[in-house]
Amino acid sequence: MRPLFSHLPSRRKHGSAGQKAAQGGFTLVELAVVLAVIGLIIGAVAIGKDVQRNAEYTKIKNKFIDQWEQAYNQYYQRTGVVVGDSQVAPRIMVNGTAFGTVTVPATTPLSGGNMTAVTPPAPVCERTPVANVRTGFAVGQLRTLMTQAGVRLPPGRAEGQEDLYVYTDTNGAPQEIQVCFQWNNPSMAEGSGNVMVISGLTPDLARMLDQMIDGKPDEQEGRFRRQGVDNGTPNQPGLQWFANNTSGQGATPVAGTDGKSRDEEQVFTVTAIYKMNQ
Repeated sequence: MRPLFSHLPSRRKHGSAGQKAAQGGFTLVELAVVLAVIGLIIGAVAIGKDVQRNAEYTKIKNKFIDQWEQAYNQYYQRTGVVVGDSQVAPRIMVNGTAFGTVTVPATTPLSGGNMTAVTPPAPVCERTPVANVRTGFAVGQLRTLMTQAGVRLPPGRAEGQEDLYVYTDTNGAPQEIQVCFQWNNPSMAEGSGNVMVISGLTPDLARMLDQMIDGKPDEQEGRFRRQGVDNGTPNQPGLQWFANNTSGQGATPVAGTDGKSRDEEQVFTVTAIYKMNQ
């Protein structure tokens, strides 16, 4: 004969299933996969920041530095002289016309000869540079000279401010690049010739520009170098850029050391020179 309550489920079996359901969770394999995905996301964010920064540095070179070098070369092609030089009595130096309006010692050569003792003319700038070792700037001439020769200026910061370029440093603080042109005599630390003076560069940006222009980051050799640094010993290793982006504005960085600045500070900036071909 069939038991009276044989159709009802066993309480013990039901309770055991409930306990198993309550004890369900992630396995070690699943946790490992989740941690690996989180690590990949964090790594991708970090790499993305570096890629974005490198893209910005490349843009500065292509859209600003290179464009100003082309503008300088176009001026030379259209006028036959470098920026600010005299077309009737050229001295082959930036702002060479300045020698026609000042008293020049009889011993000063007009060209060739020993140019070591020649006092360089004032740099040609659009505004007083924020970082430069020379005084007596030819302010307000750069844009005028370029437009008179029909040279199209780089976009820069804005119309009338083509000599400036704004970017953010690694701390997210605003920085401003400024360009001028000048002639250096052979006795100057960074070498002789016509150069573009570029101020407002963070050490990382200067180092990357040097790498792109000269093929290696060296602050005392090549076409692109730090202003005021003596030439290196021939056939000997040069110098690395003496500061890094951990140094804040107003600091006195030491080569190869950590500046230990706060994250909210503006990054320390340097001034570089870029030697022109003419």
